[in-house]
Amino acid sequence: MAASTEKLSFVEKAGYSCADSATNFVFITMIYFQTNFYTDVFGLTATAAAAILFWPRLWDAFADPIVGILADRTSTRWGKFRPWILFTAIPWCVLMILAYTTPKGWNMGAMIAYAAITNTLLMTVYSMNNMPYAALGGVMTGDVNERTSLNSYRFIAVNAAQFIVVGFTLPLRDKFAGPQHDLQHGWHVVMTIWSVICLVLFIITFSTTRERIKPVKNVKSSPLQDAADLIKNNPWKIMWCWTLVHFAILTFRGGAQYNYFFHYADKAAMFDWLSHFGLVALPLGSGEVPTGFLDKWLGYVVHGDRSNLANTNVASVFFSIIFMLNMATTILVIVLSPPLAKKFGKKAVCATCFALATVGWLAFYFLSPTNIWGMIALTEFTAIAYAPSIPLTWAIFADTADYSEWKTGRRFTGMVFATIMFALKCGLSLGSAAFLMTMKWFFNYNTTMPDTPDAVHGFRFCVSILTAVLFGICTVLLISLPLSKSTTIQMADELAERRRLAAA
Repeated sequence: MAASTEKLSFVEKAGYSCADSATNFVFITMIYFQTNFYTDVFGLTATAAAAILFWPRLWDAFADPIVGILADRTSTRWGKFRPWILFTAIPWCVLMILAYTTPKGWNMGAMIAYAAITNTLLMTVYSMNNMPYAALGGVMTGDVNERTSLNSYRFIAVNAAQFIVVGFTLPLRDKFAGPQHDLQHGWHVVMTIWSVICLVLFIITFSTTRERIKPVKNVKSSPLQDAADLIKNNPWKIMWCWTLVHFAILTFRGGAQYNYFFHYADKAAMFDWLSHFGLVALPLGSGEVPTGFLDKWLGYVVHGDRSNLANTNVASVFFSIIFMLNMATTILVIVLSPPLAKKFGKKAVCATCFALATVGWLAFYFLSPTNIWGMIALTEFTAIAYAPSIPLTWAIFADTADYSEWKTGRRFTGMVFATIMFALKCGLSLGSAAFLMTMKWFFNYNTTMPDTPDAVHGFRFCVSILTAVLFGICTVLLISLPLSKSTTIQMADELAERRRLAAA
């Protein structure tokens, strides 16, 4: 069977998904927790933390095109892209632990250097692993519907990993921190557990996938020629800009959301909500003390007096539960992506998703600190609105690689995905740094005093109005994308015919 019509088995789709699950143990930790790890646990100032988050990821962005060039020119019996996943697995896991380990007794200069070095090395290995992984999905099959299905499997697995990371990292961190509230030790233990899981998942992906799409003919070209051809690719240019803004949203919103729930949302209201589900040590009107699995092994029970919740785990438990609901909803809705894309086209579905998400995030600004049910409802609404776009945008990236081959007669999947990953990493670095600097410049944010009225208002403003503005920009970019449903079908049919003739 030709690669253009290759149907992938369940095992291969699930196996391919495993590696992206693994990367999300780092990615989602980075999105939601890394900013506050560096300020609240590691002990850096907002300015130092912004620099640590910005420069390593920016370097990582420049590493992606280098990896893309090398991956396109890699030739092994395992293919071009699969070997990169295997050989980066162990370094990934080691650096994952080191990046969330806090040295004891070091001066601030040495601490900043340690954070910069470990974060830079982790982001470098991230590029060496994840860029070839992303390109791998573009060469497993040329069937546009199978690609959509493959990416649906992938992002169901991704959201399952995110469910675990967001749902259990903070309660487990607090549990392993012990009575001494040693958050540095808690982070070290949790990241060690996550790293072992990552190693197993990377090996599964390498063992279960195959690369099928080969260039129609082997045309030698320079990286400069690849870049020149890429500049002519209008869909790629739009998706590059979209990726930059979209991934800036993720880290910007992630840092803001953490602080929104830890400093804006009312802890007594969260305590009352959790008490209805038996997740407090002293439920309202009862003297029972939970001692079961949730309390002993997962740290999912709040210990503390309702009148003095400042140093309890109430925000950690509530934050984890609300985002477990978010991820569970996302996983369920993602399965609608293939039929929606088949009927309306990937572009139309994604543009609609981002427009609805814009409305949802804007609405967060109008919630009072005690409106816990409103926070839950809007979190669910944004999850439902956004979820179908998650796998489809990555399928669109593969379509931009097809577009280059369609127009130039040459396929350089690695370069397409490397440059998209460059925009992704630039966006991640800009988002985190922009959040911290926005807070510092406009809301007088001091990391040692996060509960001042100015800072709390800043968290609320960033998570709602500024996040909505960025989602709106992404919506406009998607509307302008010249890859309609009919165009992608035409490309796939013509490329399939070219490959058939070449094979003959």
